[in-house]
Amino acid sequence: MRPALPLLLSLNGGYVDTAGFLALQGLFTAHVTGNFVTLGASLVLGISGVAAKLLALPVFCIVVIRTRLAGEHLRRRGHQALGPLLGTKLALLVIGGALAIHFGPFASGDGAAAIVTGMVLVAAMAIQNAVHRVHLAAAPPSTLMTGSTTQIMIDIADLIGGTAPEARPALIARLRRMAAAVAVFAAGCAAAALGFAFANVWCFVVPPVIALAALVLRLSTPNEEAK
Repeated sequence: MRPALPLLLSLNGGYVDTAGFLALQGLFTAHVTGNFVTLGASLVLGISGVAAKLLALPVFCIVVIRTRLAGEHLRRRGHQALGPLLGTKLALLVIGGALAIHFGPFASGDGAAAIVTGMVLVAAMAIQNAVHRVHLAAAPPSTLMTGSTTQIMIDIADLIGGTAPEARPALIARLRRMAAAVAVFAAGCAAAALGFAFANVWCFVVPPVIALAALVLRLSTPNEEAK
């Protein structure tokens, strides 16, 4: 389960972020700090979606806090938290997809329907980010690829420059994990771009399917504590 679950999260992270960006006038739903850049562009160029970009970070932060508190609440009562949290993310992706399909396509990011849809998707990705950090901390991040790409390049440089033989197996293993995460995230981005190009807002039917696969994978190994 350990290698497959983070990769499914990375696939969904790339997909949801790209689909949200394309459908919601440049809103990043997973990499929310990127909205600082698009907010500046919106203000200067008059692009729509200013309100959603302003709301994304506080919504993200509040949901991460709530996710952490909910996980601790479940653990204190002897329950595993990962399954229920993944289930909550799945529910939010279903709601976000339904909203996008019902109200989209969105000609403007400033309408109430576009803002609500965006915040639901931001909340889903906030749960994923929190879950990954707490329960899958040993795995590469599933939404932020800049750090992983930097580490990949550092590891490649170390291999080229020469490293101690005893350190090479661990370095190569880390390099493979991070390269896989980046590649799967990129595949999710590409799939979302193609889905939006050919199916417009109907591309949002895919993230709940990926999230369901991740939840089923977790529930199939209920006694294994993900690290």
